[in-house]
Amino acid sequence: MATFLYKLGRLAFRRRHFVALIWVALLTLAGVGAASAPPAGNSSFSIPGTEAQKAFDLLEQRFPGQSADGATARVVFKAPAGEKMTDAGNKATVEKTVHELSDGSEVASVADPYQGNAVSKDGTIAYASVKYDVSGMELEESTKDALEDAAQQARDAGLTVEIGGDALQAVPETGATEVIGIAIAAVVLVITFGSLIAAGLPLLTALIGVGIGVSSITALASVLDLGSTTSTLAMMIGLAVGIDYALFIVSRYRAELAEGREREEAAGRAVGTAGSAVVFAGLTVVIALVGLAVVNIPMLTKMGVAAAGTVAIAVLIALTMIPALLGYAGRKVKPAGEKGKLLGGARAARKSEAGKPAKANMGTRWASFVVRRPVAVLLLGVVGLGAAAIPATSLELGLPDDGSQPTSTTQRRAYDLLSDGFGAGFNGPLMVVVDAKGTDAPKDAFTDVSDEIKGLDGVVAVTPPAPNKAGDTATITVIPDSKPSSVQTEDLVHAIRDAGGDIEADTGAETLVTGATAMNIDVSQKLNDALLPYLVLVVGLAFLLLIVVFRSVLVPLKAALGFLLSVMAALGAVVAVFQWGWLSGLLGVEETGPVMSMMPIFMVGVVFGLAMDYEVFLVTRMREAYVHGEKPNQAVVTGFKHGARVVTAAAVIMMAVFAGFIGSSESMIKMIGFGLAIAVFFDAFVVRMAIVPAVLALLGKKAWWLPKWLDRALPNVDVEGEGLRTAADRKHTDPDEDRVPART
Repeated sequence: MATFLYKLGRLAFRRRHFVALIWVALLTLAGVGAASAPPAGNSSFSIPGTEAQKAFDLLEQRFPGQSADGATARVVFKAPAGEKMTDAGNKATVEKTVHELSDGSEVASVADPYQGNAVSKDGTIAYASVKYDVSGMELEESTKDALEDAAQQARDAGLTVEIGGDALQAVPETGATEVIGIAIAAVVLVITFGSLIAAGLPLLTALIGVGIGVSSITALASVLDLGSTTSTLAMMIGLAVGIDYALFIVSRYRAELAEGREREEAAGRAVGTAGSAVVFAGLTVVIALVGLAVVNIPMLTKMGVAAAGTVAIAVLIALTMIPALLGYAGRKVKPAGEKGKLLGGARAARKSEAGKPAKANMGTRWASFVVRRPVAVLLLGVVGLGAAAIPATSLELGLPDDGSQPTSTTQRRAYDLLSDGFGAGFNGPLMVVVDAKGTDAPKDAFTDVSDEIKGLDGVVAVTPPAPNKAGDTATITVIPDSKPSSVQTEDLVHAIRDAGGDIEADTGAETLVTGATAMNIDVSQKLNDALLPYLVLVVGLAFLLLIVVFRSVLVPLKAALGFLLSVMAALGAVVAVFQWGWLSGLLGVEETGPVMSMMPIFMVGVVFGLAMDYEVFLVTRMREAYVHGEKPNQAVVTGFKHGARVVTAAAVIMMAVFAGFIGSSESMIKMIGFGLAIAVFFDAFVVRMAIVPAVLALLGKKAWWLPKWLDRALPNVDVEGEGLRTAADRKHTDPDEDRVPART
């Protein structure tokens, strides 16, 4: 591995014009494809294997032409103070609005509130339901404009009018904080390298990689049914790993220059050593993201594959374009420890001339402290993360609805008006589908189901069964007395399904519960059921991969256990902020409630991949030192001497990039941005910087133990670059090098 990448790095350095041309051409091609493709909307949502999806599919078969997946809108009217919606003037305004809404070419139906009993008991609130022939992502802008114009005319007449439903869903905005995150990354790079040119290389390559990845996703969005969230997440992860991977290779290049090597040789060695770590770190991220397919939720699978593709591009760019750009930069990229004139290079030179001994860097001093006090550091780190994880024991899962939108949106205001006028459960109606095909008395089965549901606790209203033309299937709408995301509503869904099972045993009619609320409940359950198999798959594959990289059993085991600590602590922080409301005002969280159902499994996937990044980057330097003859504790210190500064910079950059997405208007993006940022903090600074060296110090030589039979069976990928040392000029090697085995 190291030898192949060494040759690749030297080739890219020499043929830099050709390499740069290829990547610019790919960026241009992806950009043209994105510009000519239709815009991405909200991808269709399906959850195969669930009752809610089965009922939805049945509706499409038995009720043809009703556009079961068509967009909906609820136009909610509120009368001025002291008036009622039944007053003549207000009623005339609503009827005029309903008439205008009915004229749209994509409108399937509009329900008049005065004919459909859609006026609140106190008479102050009414709503009109609008159904469309196409989904929300397919609605034309003219249709959305007509909906908003009709609402505005009613406002001009004196009514308060808000619009709920999915007809007006917009592409989420990330806000200015994303740019701030990139700016922070730039500052950290300048401080780390002490050079504007060296700092600019990781940013440039990361932006090119993300540009290719996101543009490709945009170009394929319509064909592959990719939602707008897919490209946002790919950009978030692609930026973070793209900067980090390039950072490690540029840092190693400067270290090789500091040892006196020529620039082409230094570029080859940087790609051969740090590049090997980049390859395996990237593989762990890709495994974690692609592994999301085991959940069998198409939307989540597409998000994972798209993000994994962007990570793969980041790896390829780091291995090829970074050495090419280093060739262009020439002497403007200084050796490690030497800064440019703008950042104090002259002062550094004077100190060097004075002959003062080099002072141990912060990483060396910290590692020396940890190996002297490993038990205290280990206990402090584990107890601290355990305390942060305590809120996770109160984790409640759900999917966001209009009730989680900011109060500034019309969807949220419509949600609140409907809750005030008709009760909390009105925003989450349950649709019960009764399949009586093949039974002797379908109508009796419909009535039995309706009567059974009316007798359940937590039910406010049950509509009469509405059969299809064939008379073999009917729908029943159930209004709970609790809000859609509550535990009480979830219990009601299970109660209806249990009652339906008894009725099916008696009559043969199948009862299914669907609708947005039931869909959310089924998604949460499916994600919970898939979490353990997913964890076993991803951690198992990565564990095997790390055994090959580190040629050790205990080091990968320690890496996996440390990851579990950091991800649990991060979930605890997410619960504290988004569910309990701690610091919610500071982070712009306007509505607290259940944590998004996808959050635990998504965090497991992404955080595991990122955690292994730091594990590979930091521990490979320790492994390299140990293989070259250093004692275990000294190898830990050496690893920190060369890697701690860069890993710290990488973690700060990744945190800044993820935190930049907290400013998104989409609650899911906001939560993921915060969760990943705090997870990187816990994993990089507590687990990898404290717990890992403490454990390695306690284990000593046992940390690198590997059964002889396994040692013989495993391929030697040579991540530490042992093959390069034996092939290089002898003046750069240790005198006793030949007596140190490459495998231990």
